[in-house]
Amino acid sequence: MLDTMWLKNITLLNFKNYTDADVRFSRTVNAFIGNNGAGKTNLLDAIHYLCLCKGYFNPVDSQQIKTGEELFLIQGDFERKEKNEKITCGVKKNQKKQFKRNKKDYEKLADHIGLFPVVMISPYDVNIIMEGSEERRRFMDNVISQTDAAYLDELILYNRHLLNRNALLKQIAQTRKYDPALLQIFDEQLVASGMKIFEKRKRFMEEYVPLFNQYYTFIAQGAEEVTLFYQSQLNDTAFEMLLQQSAEKDKVLERTTTGIHKDDLLFGIRETPLKKFGSQGQQKSFLIALKLAQYAYLQKYKGFKPLLLLDDIFDKLDDQRMHKLMEMVSHQDFGQIFITDTGRERVQNIFNSIKVPVTLFEVDKGIVKHA
Repeated sequence: MLDTMWLKNITLLNFKNYTDADVRFSRTVNAFIGNNGAGKTNLLDAIHYLCLCKGYFNPVDSQQIKTGEELFLIQGDFERKEKNEKITCGVKKNQKKQFKRNKKDYEKLADHIGLFPVVMISPYDVNIIMEGSEERRRFMDNVISQTDAAYLDELILYNRHLLNRNALLKQIAQTRKYDPALLQIFDEQLVASGMKIFEKRKRFMEEYVPLFNQYYTFIAQGAEEVTLFYQSQLNDTAFEMLLQQSAEKDKVLERTTTGIHKDDLLFGIRETPLKKFGSQGQQKSFLIALKLAQYAYLQKYKGFKPLLLLDDIFDKLDDQRMHKLMEMVSHQDFGQIFITDTGRERVQNIFNSIKVPVTLFEVDKGIVKHA
């Protein structure tokens, strides 16, 4: 039997539009109801902070502090493996973020990643399809990092080596002095780190793609064929060779043009790019399948169910896909769920129709009440 994990409560102080809030949750489905701008999504973002040390929508911590205040504080009690875990996140202007587990500071924030796995589905996710490859790499890295602590360390190391190599290329261009021995050292460091990341990404995709296909088929009821492919320059050529081949080009452009920082995920529908030829409904189904596959992957490797955060997704799906989704997340292998929506009646009707109890909260101008 799987271990369980659930978030029992959350306390907010000066976080976004909340002056203070203290909310207790049910173990199953929790729905935040209110008008746009009331602060529903901010609650999901606070839960995301507790799980992954950062917000989902904005990487700048200081911008999450309520206007006119100097700091924000988020605190939550998780129950995991029948133990209580108190997590505290504090951000003060111009100071380092503080993150504590059971009142003890972490040596490094990366040690927290993966202890309380979470999956967020949001309208913002359309960026994964529409924006550049960085968004898709970030998605892939987020999933792997929650199951493999060494992966995050390797990623940080690779980016450090990449910065060093790029700085050297700039220096060569400015001084016209070329030190092949030093470039060779940076190349070796980049290759050693990059190969580890490439192998882990490749192994991850081998397991992840079948999960994705299964969920997409369920949501779209097999309506169309979609593809998900991991594109990397390293698929065809050894990293060392790539760096040698691009050395002259890199010197001209003053940056490293080959490596795993150029990896991408290719999304296709009927053998054409999803970004150009997928309808809105198909793109939404694709994104939801991506996230549910993420959930299944995390559950497999963690041995317990992650939290599932669903931000304003009922507005974005037709009735058939919405009922399919809710039926799946409520009756299958899902644990605690948090939902935001503008319509109380809509949420009640959906969960009544699939016979799943839901705990409702009304959110208005940063105040949360049991509905």
